[in-house]
Amino acid sequence: MPPAPRAASRQPAKRRRADPSLSFEDKIKPPGELARRAGALARPLVFTNGVFDLLHRGHVTYLEEARALGAALVVALNGDASARRLGKGEGRPVNPLEDRMALVAALASVDAVTWFDEDTPAALIEALKPEVLVKGGDWPVEKIVGGRETLARGGRVVSIPFEHQRSTTALLERIRKARARSTAHPASGARGRARSRGSPGRGRARSRR
Repeated sequence: MPPAPRAASRQPAKRRRADPSLSFEDKIKPPGELARRAGALARPLVFTNGVFDLLHRGHVTYLEEARALGAALVVALNGDASARRLGKGEGRPVNPLEDRMALVAALASVDAVTWFDEDTPAALIEALKPEVLVKGGDWPVEKIVGGRETLARGGRVVSIPFEHQRSTTALLERIRKARARSTAHPASGARGRARSRGSPGRGRARSRR
């Protein structure tokens, strides 16, 4: 039986940025094509996955730290149906898969982007066989999908603590509350805009001085 996943200490790796001559959209590959080209990916290969619905500072920092653990970083995103099955809330994901992948691919820390329609990326992990498997700090290493198989191959499983406590769900809640306040008090917003423009007569008088 393979050993149970255990936390791996993070060790600095030489940083090599993705080929600057490539368009960021060139990084996006269908899962089958990426699996066939797995041998061409720089090693040690780092793999992570997630929804990445509204990209925020926490995401960007997390992916930067994941990239530092190897020579290349592959990010697999939940397809739209897969993301909905996670039960993150009504209307999620806000952004469709194509938009979410484009934003992640535009990051310099990311070398390749793909997706999976299943509930987990287990099949994709098995096809790519990354040397380093990474998830965010809210995932105990023993719960990370593909962890046992990665360790059995001599790889590492890493749970990266969040440096910036950000959440797409919390961000959306703040937006909804702000919209609700604006809808509940439309007159106050109009008065504020009028005050910011000032009186036309006073403005002309000042300009003549």
